[in-house]
Amino acid sequence: MIRAIIYCRVSTDDQNCDRQERDLREFANRAGYEIVEVVRETASGAKADRPERKKIMAAAQARKVAIVLVTEASRWSRSTSDLLNTLGDLNAWGVSLITLSGISLDLNTPQGKLMAAILSAIAEFERDLIRERVKSGIAAARAKGRKFGRPGLSESAIAFVHQLRSQGQSYSKIAIASGISRTKVYQLCHQGSPKQLSKI
Repeated sequence: MIRAIIYCRVSTDDQNCDRQERDLREFANRAGYEIVEVVRETASGAKADRPERKKIMAAAQARKVAIVLVTEASRWSRSTSDLLNTLGDLNAWGVSLITLSGISLDLNTPQGKLMAAILSAIAEFERDLIRERVKSGIAAARAKGRKFGRPGLSESAIAFVHQLRSQGQSYSKIAIASGISRTKVYQLCHQGSPKQLSKI
């Protein structure tokens, strides 16, 4: 039998994974999958650094499972770039992410390749929107007499960097979107809070 791991996620403590688990167990039984583990997590889907999801990635890398079952792709990730990155890793390890609708996000299949192309286009569109919002915000701030330069970064700019990083964006992509050097982005993501960093 094909070995599968179930991943259930909710965003807040007042929610639970019972319905997701029940539906995915029924789906697995109909498909003839062997469920080796059920992983539950309470965390925002925008966060890339989720402990329970990391365990699944480790199991996939160790070839302990062939399939990861989720009710929908957004339960695995709400960030297009993070979804693409994790799908790429799973694909390299020969593991497919399958949703309750039966859609297999396997980049080796024609369907999966089409999905990856669509997701890549969406990711590029999202980056363009972010860049435009940043440019528009800077232009509006300058029109009000606010100055930008070397003395320091605004708290909002630093918060923006942290927001993008929490969504799974790479340092390079954050640098492009924010207009801050990649080195500075890396420093910001590894030092203190936004308020502390605004003094840098």
